[in-house]
Amino acid sequence: QVQLVESGGGLVQAGGSLRLSCAASGRISSTYTMAWFRQEAGKEREFVAAVTWNGGSTYYADSLKGRFTISRDNAKNTVYLQMDSLKPEDTAVYYCAADRWGSANRYRKNSYDYWGQGTQVTVSS
Repeated sequence: QVQLVESGGGLVQAGGSLRLSCAASGRISSTYTMAWFRQEAGKEREFVAAVTWNGGSTYYADSLKGRFTISRDNAKNTVYLQMDSLKPEDTAVYYCAADRWGSANRYRKNSYDYWGQGTQVTVSS
């Protein structure tokens, strides 16, 4: 069993930056893929970015490339999401997720086995 705890959300002005953290408890094996999703009120949860635990390959939603950066620290069992040049439309609850088997369908929320409780990010204009 893996537990995920997000932190780092908050209120920021447009153009600002935030770094989200996701601390994982339990054993994260080399087969895992870790990801961030986000969900705006009344909308579907959408893929943001993913990183493989072994090798650190990264994947991004096309619309977010260049502004968001995902990384991981294996020693700390922690995944990060650096968000720069934030826009009001980035306002959402951000969720950390873990896929035990590194599915090729990494963009789909159904591929993920474990989820954090979410952290709110609000970008003011």
